[in-house]
Amino acid sequence: RKLGVSGTRIATYSFRSRSPEGSCLDTVQVKTYSKPEACSRKVQVSDFVRYHYNGTLMDGTLFDSSRTRLRTYDTYVGTGWLIAGMDQGLLGMCVGEKRIITVPPFLGYGENGDGSDIPGQASLVFDVVLLDLHNPKDGIAVEKLQVPENCPRKSKAGDFMRYHYNGTLLDGTFFDSSYSRNSTYDTYIGKGYVISGMDEGLVGVCVGERRRVIIPPHLAYGEEGTGKIPGSAVLVFDVYVVDFHNPSDVVQITSSFRPETCEPRSKKGDFVKYHYNVSLLDGTSLHSSLHYGKTYDVVLGTGQVVMGMEMGLQDMCVGEKRRLVIPPHLGYGERGVAGEVPGSAVLVFDVEMLDMEEGLPEGYMFVWNSEVTPDLFDDMDKNKDTQVDSAEFTDYILRQVSEGKGRLAPGFEPHRLIENMFANQDRDGNGKITAEEFKLKADESPAHDEL
Repeated sequence: RKLGVSGTRIATYSFRSRSPEGSCLDTVQVKTYSKPEACSRKVQVSDFVRYHYNGTLMDGTLFDSSRTRLRTYDTYVGTGWLIAGMDQGLLGMCVGEKRIITVPPFLGYGENGDGSDIPGQASLVFDVVLLDLHNPKDGIAVEKLQVPENCPRKSKAGDFMRYHYNGTLLDGTFFDSSYSRNSTYDTYIGKGYVISGMDEGLVGVCVGERRRVIIPPHLAYGEEGTGKIPGSAVLVFDVYVVDFHNPSDVVQITSSFRPETCEPRSKKGDFVKYHYNVSLLDGTSLHSSLHYGKTYDVVLGTGQVVMGMEMGLQDMCVGEKRRLVIPPHLGYGERGVAGEVPGSAVLVFDVEMLDMEEGLPEGYMFVWNSEVTPDLFDDMDKNKDTQVDSAEFTDYILRQVSEGKGRLAPGFEPHRLIENMFANQDRDGNGKITAEEFKLKADESPAHDEL
């Protein structure tokens, strides 16, 4: 005895070429009444299939149905797991196909029938719809739906990828979508963070590529399934790759235009003014300084922009244009910027430098353009009371700058710089600088930032 299509026990019997009356051998009758236009694969011997069925006698009496149990019938085909007539009748079916399979008694339950529902010598009629099929030997199948013309790099194991997907069963039944959550799925690939079929299917893609990844259950959620995914289900993922990067990536710098005379070049401490357009790797525009009609102005090396921009703006000259591709660990990281930059996003900046002012040596807020007078303190002490207050100090420094005798660090609010300089000179914090407290930068230890 062995399991039949209904899950009940059936009797074994010997096949014979003729019925007892000597009539010709009956055969399984198959009638397809609905078939999908696309049929990339048909059921073969040893395939595992999932299907729904209604089983009736020839007079229409229902004896069994998978639909009343609210679950598909899942089994191997052509290997003796089914009655012989069903093993034959399911061969050659396409996913989504509907057919009537009529099984003669000797390929069904024979002379004895099965319990009270199926009498002896009964022909059986099965109305079947095939939901999916696979073979235990199957690997994933990949269909490239759209590949961008420009693909400078393809993904590899160990990359961190952001992608959108729609997930369906092989018959088109929807089970999940990143689009419905309005958020990409972000993960490492090739490292076991996703099911093994997706780990494999996401390797070798381009940014902006659309591909379909078909995954057999042994490379997905197996016999148990999960959530809306039934056991032994083949999964179909339509994937759109937004971007990917590797934790070892650095900023990619490409100069699209450089003036013939490209000096001086920017360095740490310089005050630079530039325009930029920023987008995601898939071309989605995020922001542009041109929308505000003014340049973006920063002092390099002071943390006013993300590290990737600090790196990308170095060694650049006025008039130069660059494209900077900045990985998230040198940009806005895993969190991004709420409402502006997605988390873990690779950013593309198209930059044009319009102006640059040379910065001061590291640690300086003010430098002299000419020789320093030996009577510097006395010159500051305007009221000659042997001490310099904040107003006297500020007036003096601003006068030196206006007369071209000295220069404040560019890119900072002058009065704030001068306040810091004064505080560094005011050793005792009483709001006055005495001759004993007053020192030039050359006389100071490296820990102070003042004259």
